[in-house]
Amino acid sequence: MHEDDIEMEREIVTITDDAGRTLTCTVEHSLELDGQEYVLLLPEDSPVEVVAWQEDGDEEEAVPVEDDSEIDLLFPIAKVVLEEQNLILKRTAVTLTVKGDLPEYVEEEGLEDLESGDEDEEELQFLASFYYKEQEYGVYAPLDPFFILARLDANNQPHLLSPEELKQIEPLLPMIEDQLFDQFE
Repeated sequence: MHEDDIEMEREIVTITDDAGRTLTCTVEHSLELDGQEYVLLLPEDSPVEVVAWQEDGDEEEAVPVEDDSEIDLLFPIAKVVLEEQNLILKRTAVTLTVKGDLPEYVEEEGLEDLESGDEDEEELQFLASFYYKEQEYGVYAPLDPFFILARLDANNQPHLLSPEELKQIEPLLPMIEDQLFDQFE
């Protein structure tokens, strides 16, 4: 069996968000909880985050840009900056993604630990920076896999979870995550 044949066996699905944006993913794992089928999806293209660098006393703090209207303003600039590295920035569902080969990761360079609220720190690889209205921004790719939990409907089509659904299964997420990471190690 060729490596290409193995790739073809992976199920590929497309999810759509409320704004009509799509994201193509591979199905990495499926599970059933309380009679409902769920899938863990992995985006085909590399997820990226845009962060704003803000002064906090003597230190700079990275704040993820999550507001859609702010992302809409920054997207054209980030797209041009990433094109210089042969990366194509896409406005996809759930997260921004880039198509293309990410630069080789060098541990001493470009690694940032970002804190987002109460969550654990996330390790990110620096890709590019730019300025907009005297504000510095950076584009980073997570070093850990970026999984998306989706619910399957009766036609086996994935749907993003509503905030209510996510809140309902949230207590089970650490257990699900542990099982999944055990499989990847």
